[in-house]
Amino acid sequence: MNHLPDFIGDLALILITAGIATILFKFLKQPVVLGYIVAGFIAGSAVPWLPTIADIENVKIWAEIGVIFLLFALGLEFSFRKLIAVGGTATLATMINMGAMIVIGYMVGRMLGWPTMDSVFLGGMLSMSSTTIIIKAFNDMSLQRQKFAGIVFGMLIVEDLAAIVMMVLLSTVAVSNRIEGVELLESFARLLFFVLIWFVVGIYAIPTLLKRLKTWLNDETLIIVATGLCLGMVLFASKVGFSAALGAFIMGSILAETIRAKQIEHLIEPLKNLFGAVFFVSVGMMIEPAVIGRHIGLILFLTAVVLGGRVIFATLGVLASGEGLKVALQSGFSLAQIGEFSFIIATLGMSLGVIGASLYPIIVAVSIITTFTTPYFIRMATPVYRFIEQRLPSAWRKIIDGYASSGLKTVNRQNMWNRLLRSVVQFTTVYASITLAIVLAGKHLLIPLITQNLPGFWGRLLSATLLLLLMGPFLRAILMKKNRSDEFKSLWNDSHFNRGALVSLLILKAGVCCALILMVLIPLFPRYTLGMVIVSMAFMGFVIFFEGFKRQSRRLEARFMENLNRKEQLAEEQAAIHPRVAHTLLSKKIHLEEIEVSPQSPRIGKTLRELDFRGKLKLNIVTVVRGNRKINIPDANERLYPYDKLIVAGSDENIQKFVRDLEARNLEYAADDDETQPHIVLSQYVVEAHSPLAGRSLGETNLQQKTECMIISLEREGTAWANIPASFVFREGDILLLAGEKTKLDAFETALFSF
Repeated sequence: MNHLPDFIGDLALILITAGIATILFKFLKQPVVLGYIVAGFIAGSAVPWLPTIADIENVKIWAEIGVIFLLFALGLEFSFRKLIAVGGTATLATMINMGAMIVIGYMVGRMLGWPTMDSVFLGGMLSMSSTTIIIKAFNDMSLQRQKFAGIVFGMLIVEDLAAIVMMVLLSTVAVSNRIEGVELLESFARLLFFVLIWFVVGIYAIPTLLKRLKTWLNDETLIIVATGLCLGMVLFASKVGFSAALGAFIMGSILAETIRAKQIEHLIEPLKNLFGAVFFVSVGMMIEPAVIGRHIGLILFLTAVVLGGRVIFATLGVLASGEGLKVALQSGFSLAQIGEFSFIIATLGMSLGVIGASLYPIIVAVSIITTFTTPYFIRMATPVYRFIEQRLPSAWRKIIDGYASSGLKTVNRQNMWNRLLRSVVQFTTVYASITLAIVLAGKHLLIPLITQNLPGFWGRLLSATLLLLLMGPFLRAILMKKNRSDEFKSLWNDSHFNRGALVSLLILKAGVCCALILMVLIPLFPRYTLGMVIVSMAFMGFVIFFEGFKRQSRRLEARFMENLNRKEQLAEEQAAIHPRVAHTLLSKKIHLEEIEVSPQSPRIGKTLRELDFRGKLKLNIVTVVRGNRKINIPDANERLYPYDKLIVAGSDENIQKFVRDLEARNLEYAADDDETQPHIVLSQYVVEAHSPLAGRSLGETNLQQKTECMIISLEREGTAWANIPASFVFREGDILLLAGEKTKLDAFETALFSF
C-alpha cells in the first residue's frame, strides 16, 4: 500500500487544479478544455514552485482510461444511422477537407526536414476539427439551428469515424515504420471485417440482452452493464491487435442503436467528464515553455496553415457537394481549428515512440491559438461572403448557383441492375463476413477442443459437421437472397442477355459459398481436395433445400432488423414531424425546428392570431405538442402555454428571429428575479361567538377563494380533523390551523368580515 499516497495525492492535485481552472474558464466564457490544459501545465514540472505530480506513470494510466471513456461517449453520440443520415454533402466535403489537410501536413513536415513518421502524424493531427469547441461556439452564438450548422455537425460525424480509421492505420504504419500500400490495404480490410462482425453481432445480441434484463436495469445496474460491455470490447479489441480506443468507440456505437442509448449517455457523462478531464490535464503536462519558445515561429506558421488550409478546403468541399457559396464559407470558417482528436493522435504517436517529443507541445500550442480564434472566424464568414459576392464575376456566380441548385432538382433514378447489384453486394458482404468469423472461431476454438478430446478421423468429421451446420443459415442467405426479388424477375424476363448475366451472378455467389466451405474442409482433410469440392457442392444443395436453414436464416435476420430499427421506429412514433417530411422540406430550403416555450416567455397566453408569426416573421407553426397531445395545423385561436413544443417551418434567419422573440423577457420578469418570493407560513385562528364562521358550513363560506388561505386541520374538544368536508359547520371554540402567505394570513380576519 506504499504507492497509495502518491496515487491519491496525484489524482487529488489533478482534480483540484482542474476544478479551479474549470471555474475560472467558465467565468471567462472560454472552452473548459483549455482550462484543463492550463491546469496540466500548472500541475506539471514546468511550474516547479507549485505542487507537482509525484509519479507521471499514474497520470498516464488515468489518461488512457480517459481516452477510453471519451471514445465510448463519442460512440454513444455517433450512431451509424447518423452517418447514413448526413448524406453525401457532409461525406464528400469531409473527404476533400481531410484528404487535403493530411497531404498538406505531410508536405509541410517533409519541407521542414522532419522524419517520415513525424510528417505523417502531423498530417493526421492537422486534419481533425474540434467537436467540443465548435458545439460550444455555436451554442454561445445561437447558430446551432442554421443550415450550415447542420452540415458542420454532419462533417464532424464523418470526421469522428475517419479519425478512428486513421488511428488504426497510423498504428500499422508506426509499427512497420514504413508506408506500403498493400500493408495499409490489408490493415484497412482487416479493420472493416472486425468492425462489421462486431457491429452485426452486437446489434443482434446486445439490444436483445437489454430487453430481457429491462426489469432489473435501473440506473445503477445499467451503468455497470454498459461500462462492463465497453471494457469487455476494449479488452477484445486489444487481444485481436486493435487499439483500446477503437473497442470503446465500437461498443458505444452499438449501444447508440438501442432504445437505452440516451439513458446510457446520461449515466456515462460524469465518467467521461471525470476521466476526460484527467486526459486533457495530462496533455497540459506535456507543454514545455522552452520548446514553445524555441519553436514560436513554427507554431505561428502551423497555425496559419490550419486556419488557411481548413477554411479553403472545407469551403471547397462543401461547394463540391452542391451547397451555395454562403453556406460553404460559413461551414469552412467554422472548421478552422484543431482539437481533442489531434491530442489523441499525438498521444498515440508518443506512446508508440514514433514522433519527436517536441511535436506534442507544438500541436497543443497550435490548438490553443486556433481555439481562441474560432468564434472570430465564424463571425468573419458573412462579411467575407459579401466581399466575395460583390467582386465575383457574374458568370462564376451563375455557375456556382446553378451547381448548387442542381442538387435539389436531380432525381436519383437507379435502374434495376444497380438496385439488384447493390443489394446483392450488401447482403453477400455481411453474411460472408459472419460466415468467415465462424470459420476463424472454429479454427481457433472449436476444432482444437474437439480434436484434443476425439483425435483422428472422427474428431475432424465432427468438427467439420458442427461448423458447417453453424454456417448453414448464412450460406443459404448468400445463395438465395434477392433471387426472387422484383428486380431479378424483371431483368430475367427482359432479355436473354440479362439471363446470362444473372446466371453468372448466381455462380459468383455459389463460388463465394464454396470457398468458405472449403476453408473448413481442406485443412481438416488435406489429402482429399477434389472430394472436398464435391462435398462442398453437395452441401450447398442441401443448404438450399433444407427448410430448417431457411427458417433459421429468416429468424436471425428478423431479429437483427428489429433491433436495428426499433430505436428509429420509436423516434418516428414520438416525433411531431416525420423525418422524411423534414428531409423533403429541407431540400426545398425550408427548415424545421422544435422549440420549447419557456415559462418566462411574454408570449404565453396569447393566441396565434395575436402573435401573427406568419405575417411578421414569414414562418408557420406546423404542430403544437402539449404533453402527450399533438395539435397539428393549429388554428389562429390556439394559445401558447408554458412548455409547449412548437414545430415551426421557415428559413434559418426567420427561425432565429422567432426564437429571440419567443424567449424575450418583459422587464417585470427581470425585476421579479431579484425579489424575494413570498413563502407559505402557518397560523392559528380561534372561532369566537361573533366570528362570521360560527354556525356556517365550510361550503357556505367559500373561505379559500375569498381569503386565499387554506385550512390544514381543525381541532374541536381535543379531536383533530385533517380533511374537512364542505358540509362541516363551524362552532365557537374551533381552532383552525391555516396555511397561506403571511400578508394573506394577517388580513384573514378582515377578509372574513367582508363575507
